[in-house]
Amino acid sequence: MELDKAWIRDPWPLYRELRRQGPLRRVVMPDGVPGWLVTDHAEARALLDDRRLSKNVHRARELFPPGTAGGYITRLSEHMLNDDPPNHTRLRKLVTKAFTSRAVNRLRPQIERITDELLDGVDGETDLIESFAFPLPIAVISELLGVPHEDRSRIRAWSRVFVSGVTGEPLATAAREQSALLRDLIRAKRAEPAEDLLSDLVHVSDEGDRLSEDELVAMAFLLLFAGHETTVHLLGNAVYSLLRNPEQERLLRTDPSLLPGAIEEFLRTGSPIHIATLRFTTEPVTVGDVEIPAGEFVMVSLLAANADEARFEDPYELDITRPAGGHLAFGHGIHYCLGAPLARLEGEIAIGRLLARFPSLRLAVDPADLHWRTSTLVRGLRELPVIASTRAV
Repeated sequence: MELDKAWIRDPWPLYRELRRQGPLRRVVMPDGVPGWLVTDHAEARALLDDRRLSKNVHRARELFPPGTAGGYITRLSEHMLNDDPPNHTRLRKLVTKAFTSRAVNRLRPQIERITDELLDGVDGETDLIESFAFPLPIAVISELLGVPHEDRSRIRAWSRVFVSGVTGEPLATAAREQSALLRDLIRAKRAEPAEDLLSDLVHVSDEGDRLSEDELVAMAFLLLFAGHETTVHLLGNAVYSLLRNPEQERLLRTDPSLLPGAIEEFLRTGSPIHIATLRFTTEPVTVGDVEIPAGEFVMVSLLAANADEARFEDPYELDITRPAGGHLAFGHGIHYCLGAPLARLEGEIAIGRLLARFPSLRLAVDPADLHWRTSTLVRGLRELPVIASTRAV
């Protein structure tokens, strides 16, 4: 089965049909990469933590058809998310302390300040992606890493290139320029350490083990990219979902204590990651009654798994009172998203303060006129025009 961009915009009909047929199907993605698309929650969860599936980018490059590897061809892709134990274990250990719930919660005052400053600039009709959902997480992760303010717009532009799936010179230029900026930053942190995560990574040591400069560059790229792209679409998808479900919006406004559970439901119904990152079989793997041969890509749809009728009752309904847990928006297993506590905290603060600031918030366009990003990695809107009013209606 060949998938096209229409499936990216509206994947639900196909996912419902595929699950009726079985837990996976061999497909060719819109970029020409063949593999096995997994839509079943139980099988998705199992495969995300199956050690017979590798994430080693060096070996994966040999499996891509010519011209289809996208950002995986660049050195920036050689980070811990695209690696296996024991090196993955080593790299993750060196950065984990910065993303514990306790460490992340110390960022609350900064996130609240940035959120309030951004909301001060929201008045009347605005594109909420451009004015709020995008600048908030990039400001937070940049402050955490110690990225100067003047560099953030360039990082945002480069991020769009990597998500878009473009190849050739635009991709090579973005990779080259971002690598140069990160190397300059690393040299600066080595010479004059500051109180930020990048300085810590430059000087961190675990029994004498340090990150090499190439590892530092790739790690910084991963943290910047993953630290803002996913949260952008968590926020955008959450607000869009609320505005399409006014009863749920009213319920959350009436009882803000529901916010933590609401964030989990936003993650389930609007997973910001559509297809989980690169995985391929190192030996034959049987799923149901199908054997996936060795050396083939496995595309785990987090979006489909989170809407599996066998796991969630009325899965397409937004219910912010639904018992939390079970969704795969942050993945599962050893590659479970390191930044999950930070994303949750940003989501709670951003959505809570947005609703408190604007008693009246509504879409400025017909939902049919909105455009989804044509990416198989992220699931999110290109724009979200809203009318925000501080006066109750």
